[in-house]
Amino acid sequence: MRVQFFHTCTMEAETGEFSLDIYQVKKAVQALQAYLKSTSSQNLLLNETQQICLLLTLWKVPKQDQTIRISLPHGLRTESAEVCLFTRDEPNMTADQTERFYKKLLTQRGLRNIPEVIPFKVLKTEYKPFEAKRRLLGNFDLFLADARIYRRLPSHIGKHFYERKKAPLSVDLESNHLVKDIERLVQGTTLSVTKKGSCCMVRVAHTGMTADKIVENTVTAVNTISSKLRMKGKSIKVIHLKSHTSVALPIYTSDLSHLNLLEEELRKARLAKGAQKIKKKNTKKTSLKTKNMDKTSLKKKTSDNKDEEGKKVEHEEEDEEIPQLIPIESPNKKTKLEALSKTGSKKTPKLNTGDRNLKPRQGQKKISKKAPKAQVQKKKKVTSV
Repeated sequence: MRVQFFHTCTMEAETGEFSLDIYQVKKAVQALQAYLKSTSSQNLLLNETQQICLLLTLWKVPKQDQTIRISLPHGLRTESAEVCLFTRDEPNMTADQTERFYKKLLTQRGLRNIPEVIPFKVLKTEYKPFEAKRRLLGNFDLFLADARIYRRLPSHIGKHFYERKKAPLSVDLESNHLVKDIERLVQGTTLSVTKKGSCCMVRVAHTGMTADKIVENTVTAVNTISSKLRMKGKSIKVIHLKSHTSVALPIYTSDLSHLNLLEEELRKARLAKGAQKIKKKNTKKTSLKTKNMDKTSLKKKTSDNKDEEGKKVEHEEEDEEIPQLIPIESPNKKTKLEALSKTGSKKTPKLNTGDRNLKPRQGQKKISKKAPKAQVQKKKKVTSV
């Protein structure tokens, strides 16, 4: 059976994106077990529950966050593992009634280890303080959540669940294969790939397993990860096997044959970005040109309209006949005096003297106010002679 398993594993690894050496994995597992046995005399209780993990190093930082669920042939958790299930609040039911309802549902479906059920209302009220959340985090090994309230949990459970890699996993409680889904999640593992770095870690086995079981779990985990990663090409650079206290032992290192392909992909991506930038610039220029053309066309139209209006006004002015204005001649003062002298009227016009109190010069006589203007001029001439 072992020979058949190793043969199938090598075939699967060779047909995949990279070939994983099973004998190298087995050597690493045996060395890790020997190291843990040598340190078991100091902390025996801690080493019984110590986890064995895979450390994956990628060639580049992923662009998107991804969670990969891995179903393992040998379960990580024992039957005594404590599991908690967050459920929604059923209408027209109290918290105790909803808890009984879901426990009864799981027993009817045939689930062996029934998890602890906590309704969403209880989580909001009883586990609101920070100390209560820490106690809840330490009391359970795995957390499951109803898919109908999964998006509402992060604001209520806090960041410590995600820091300690105990984030709840969503379960569809209305599915027909509910028992299989829960057992797969309880006995399997999950890998969280983030955009923050090129390294990620996933639990694969524990120290209570035999070497063959650890090898089987590691091979299946590597195959599922390589098939479900969203990154193109050979994305995994190095794979290490380690525990929380041991040194990381390498079980796979990729060759450098595909680096040219990665460089070509990067060059194509850069060229595509440059083409996009050029297109944006061209579109901006064309838009500005069209705007300027529109402005100039509007100016021309307005100027043409103004010229046409001016021409129309000029034609209208030319067509209209301008009336000739006849000046009215105002009679001079001399003509008025001559007319008065001919008629012999006694009335004499008043002299326009600025100051009437002016004294006459020496040798001049006072002129009567009633004397006409012609007589005054004659007297002046006589005095001058």
